[in-house]
Amino acid sequence: MAGTVEDVRDENYKEFTDSSGAVVAYGLATCEPCKTYDPILEETAAKFPNIKVGKAKMHVPGRCREIKKSHTFETYPTTHFFAHGKLLLTREGVVEPSELAALISDHLLT
Repeated sequence: MAGTVEDVRDENYKEFTDSSGAVVAYGLATCEPCKTYDPILEETAAKFPNIKVGKAKMHVPGRCREIKKSHTFETYPTTHFFAHGKLLLTREGVVEPSELAALISDHLLT
């Protein structure tokens, strides 16, 4: 849904990342930086309604099994930027709103 942060899991991961522009933040419920990142993601989703913004909850059993097989995470949150199924960019840690907006503008808006 445009303008909102979507829930990303194995079942919708391919469709989500195959879009023309998608940002996926991988995180854990117990991760304080992940909690800090949530409002930034919500603000970004509202600012860029044509870009999909989602969160993958890596701690929920069975939800991200396939995602974990295809990606390795050293740090949470980790943010991936996708265009048409291709991983363009990875950022570890909380990405500040201005940097996140600049990365989306530079890499996902055509």
